[in-house]
Amino acid sequence: MTGLPLSVRIRPSRRAWLHGLLPPVVAWLVADLITWLVAMASIAGDGSKVAFWSTAGRRRWDSEHYLSIAKTGYEMFRCRDRYPDFPDVVCGNVAWFPGYPMLVRAVSAGGLSYEISAVVVTEACLFGCFAVLWCLLGARLTWATGLTLAIGVVFPGGIYFHAMFPIAAGTLALLVCVAGVKRGSWVLAAAGGFTAAACHLVGAVAVGMLLLSAFFAWQRDGWPVRVAKAGACAAVAGCGVLWAKWLMWQATGRWDAYETIQESSYRQSGVRQPFEEMRNAYDFPFGDWYRPHGSLPWLVEHSLGAHRSQLWLNAVFLLLVVATAIVRLFRRRRLGAEEWAALILTAAIFLLPFFAGADMSWYRNHAQMFVGLVLVPYMSRWVQVPLLALCSVQYCLLGSMFFAGVLV
Repeated sequence: MTGLPLSVRIRPSRRAWLHGLLPPVVAWLVADLITWLVAMASIAGDGSKVAFWSTAGRRRWDSEHYLSIAKTGYEMFRCRDRYPDFPDVVCGNVAWFPGYPMLVRAVSAGGLSYEISAVVVTEACLFGCFAVLWCLLGARLTWATGLTLAIGVVFPGGIYFHAMFPIAAGTLALLVCVAGVKRGSWVLAAAGGFTAAACHLVGAVAVGMLLLSAFFAWQRDGWPVRVAKAGACAAVAGCGVLWAKWLMWQATGRWDAYETIQESSYRQSGVRQPFEEMRNAYDFPFGDWYRPHGSLPWLVEHSLGAHRSQLWLNAVFLLLVVATAIVRLFRRRRLGAEEWAALILTAAIFLLPFFAGADMSWYRNHAQMFVGLVLVPYMSRWVQVPLLALCSVQYCLLGSMFFAGVLV
């Protein structure tokens, strides 16, 4: 032993800290590189080349609403009051949650445009996803954790981690929530749940997971304290939805603004029959409705129906996560708190869009099943490698579908 003080001997060196940060940095850079290559092999809906490094290449219809919330806040009005030839339905931006736009507004306060701020927030959150996932995997580079990060790079639906959408921000928040459950930090878990719910309605699945966490987390506490912590975390997470509705009420004077526009303009109200919604999602004719103009590159030509293979792959991923959890439960007689949390969130994220009737947006909402990667290191390498190959192919197909303007 050296004569160095104990505090110096046990403190990680800066070199070790940087080495531990390297895998998520590399994963983030490779994700951008692959997405750039997919964009280069695609064309925009008008037949022009896609400029991945411009903000225009990352914007879609919903992006305009998120940007409008960041710029001017919420509004709701009868469409015919402004557009005489429009159907007599409700228009506005109250169908979109405020978490991501408020982050964009905060970044834009530094002098950046709202569009650039939106991309900065998205890319920063994507890096955060890799960093938090890496911590949840133990921050040790092995074949299992390396392959897991690689699958995360080309995760199904992950093209929306690079777009002007709240998917990366919501996924990061869910991972922070899982990390809080693992560490026994109810503050971290509650903050992650609140942010996830404030970014997107799908993020509200954190409320249910946190309620159930009394059965698998907070193990150092007695039952009354465990129930109290679980209930407090779930209540704070639920406030993310209440905050969104409060902002909408402030702007429109109606607490039911979100429900009104969903029912009037998008025919999404009540609970749907999930299997019927899955069939509708599978059959939706994206390639017919939004077919790009001009001569199509090979990748675009073969990606116009990629949402169908996306649904199959998402279902396979869910089944693999569930099977892995069951095997570990039988072998070890228990799952870690983060494993239970990831399992519950993955299943809920897959199912919720079909119960809510989101037949045109499930493919991006399902990208938040990224949290299920917490269980992927425990899969056999004979499962991980084929899964990586399938995800890589699907990422290119759905990415081309996105950049061609076929996906909204």
